[in-house]
Amino acid sequence: MLITTTYQVDGQPIRQYLGVISAESIIGANFLKDILASLTDFFGGRSNTYEKVLREGKETVLRELQNQASMMGANAIVGVDIDYNTVGANGSMLMIVATGTAVII
Repeated sequence: MLITTTYQVDGQPIRQYLGVISAESIIGANFLKDILASLTDFFGGRSNTYEKVLREGKETVLRELQNQASMMGANAIVGVDIDYNTVGANGSMLMIVATGTAVII
């Protein structure tokens, strides 16, 4: 299934708009990840631990969008937007939300 952030696909007209779809994922950062991230923050550099969590969250919401679109009979999702926020006490959890429009091209 084609998933794109654009609102159209070059050379392939959208034949039918099936509706807006969304997916959410909330991921809790555990104690060990927080310690490793604190060390990275102190010494500098990239936090591979949190980067992995972000990638996994993104893959989860995109997979969920794809499942929803498939159930609607779509063969593409256009206008995909992914947002990242922190929620919970002291921003201890990461919320990833993806939206898009299920279409038939």
